[in-house]
Amino acid sequence: MATVAVNPIGPVVGPVGPIGSAEPVHPVHPLHLVHPVEALLLVDLQSAFVAGDEAVPDAARVLGRSRDLLTRARAAGALVVHLQNDGAPGTVDEPHTPGWELHLPVEPGPREAVIRKTEDDGFEGTPLGALLLDAGVEGLAICGVLSEMCVSATARTALARDFRVVLPHDAHATYDIPAAPGISDVVPAAMSSRAAEWALGDEVEIIAHAADVTFTASHPGSPSSAPTDESAPRARSTSPTP
Repeated sequence: MATVAVNPIGPVVGPVGPIGSAEPVHPVHPLHLVHPVEALLLVDLQSAFVAGDEAVPDAARVLGRSRDLLTRARAAGALVVHLQNDGAPGTVDEPHTPGWELHLPVEPGPREAVIRKTEDDGFEGTPLGALLLDAGVEGLAICGVLSEMCVSATARTALARDFRVVLPHDAHATYDIPAAPGISDVVPAAMSSRAAEWALGDEVEIIAHAADVTFTASHPGSPSSAPTDESAPRARSTSPTP
């Protein structure tokens, strides 16, 4: 999946740099408290995208920030969901190939699950929505890849379902967009990631640093009545190769 000088994206905590900037600028104003969230979604942190020669340009940064988020979410008792994309036959993330494996280890249990998906949107055809509701989640943080595709699509649906969404600028990434003759030169990955944030509108909470995300345990509510597609991949626990 022109620089605007007014109204930065949503409630920005620690303003990020201009479109095309690889790193956030220092905040002009003191950081505001980021209200804790009850869940962490790790989107498609699979070996095909974050390891080896074909990894996204900022894979090391995203993995480092995601590990930190994961460690702190677990310690706080927040719900952790690893989204894992099932690519089509012959693609780098075809199921049960090395590139499909999750790069960060999973700790299976009642507060951590893997949900497999076949679409960019982690909610489409999966039990993700019901899982979040059953766990009493109201707010969630999202990290992973790719910024303008699965990260954006999942964040957009979460917002549409009235979840509060926190998106750390330094914890998601994508690839450079190749040049298109007559249309544009190469679009740097950092610019694409920043544009993806901007396109989510003013409801998403964009923050500069993943380190400023805080977590808390959720309080499970009554079972969700939201329908799910029984033929879709279900939540499962795995022990992927680190």
